[in-house]
Amino acid sequence: MGHALCICSRGTITINSKRYLLIHRLGEGGFSYVDLVEGLHDGRFYALKRILCHDKDDRQEALHERGTLWQEVEALRDKGSFMPEERILVIFHGICRGLQAIHNKGYAHRDLKPTNVLLDNEDQPLLMDLGSMNQARIEVRSSREAMTIQDWAAQRCTISYRAPELFSVERECVIDERTDIWSLGCVLYCMMFGEGPYDMIFQKGDSVALAVQNHLTVPQNTRYSPALEHLLSSIMVVNPQERPFIADIICQLEVIQPPPTGQDATRI
Repeated sequence: MGHALCICSRGTITINSKRYLLIHRLGEGGFSYVDLVEGLHDGRFYALKRILCHDKDDRQEALHERGTLWQEVEALRDKGSFMPEERILVIFHGICRGLQAIHNKGYAHRDLKPTNVLLDNEDQPLLMDLGSMNQARIEVRSSREAMTIQDWAAQRCTISYRAPELFSVERECVIDERTDIWSLGCVLYCMMFGEGPYDMIFQKGDSVALAVQNHLTVPQNTRYSPALEHLLSSIMVVNPQERPFIADIICQLEVIQPPPTGQDATRI
């Protein structure tokens, strides 16, 4: 939302100077419809949602919506720019608070990624798409249960943001909310470097399942502080039992940059 859109012909749509080919209608509701489109600039497929605006107030409200975190990252990347550290910390703190609210209720999101984070005009995030959310702690007692969970994760948890323990679920283990912590680290990486750590591996057709079993190498740069890079490294831990809980991450984060007084960033 808030981006220039032009329907140039029957079969294409132009958004911010990028053309998309209409493939077919995916679904529709009373006030919106969703089409499958192909980006003619990159060959990738997208779901394009269009909301019907019936009056001037509706149009103004739509124009002032910011969109997702991924849209912000992508826009910066297209300009050859990167997100400033201060902005990363503000957004990331809000995401952590929202995730903490979910975890404190005994649930896990299970599909945290930049496209599932909405931003308002003050960069406060809103976690959305809770369709994969389930109980945080899952006890696995048999090989059959392990395979059931693994198959479920393959369908419901985005592959390039999926925690290592969900690719090959062990029998007689416990899956807990720290699957979200891995995804959270991938989101932080995306804000810092313009794409998720495993996005390119997936796009090239290589094995994400194999890649996530290895220690993540953080690109060398002087753009961000050692404290922020250390935070990222402390989150991206392959062994879930050594991975921090959300409260630990918030403590680390507030040492780097305390939140503004009175800020309520806990939104789901």
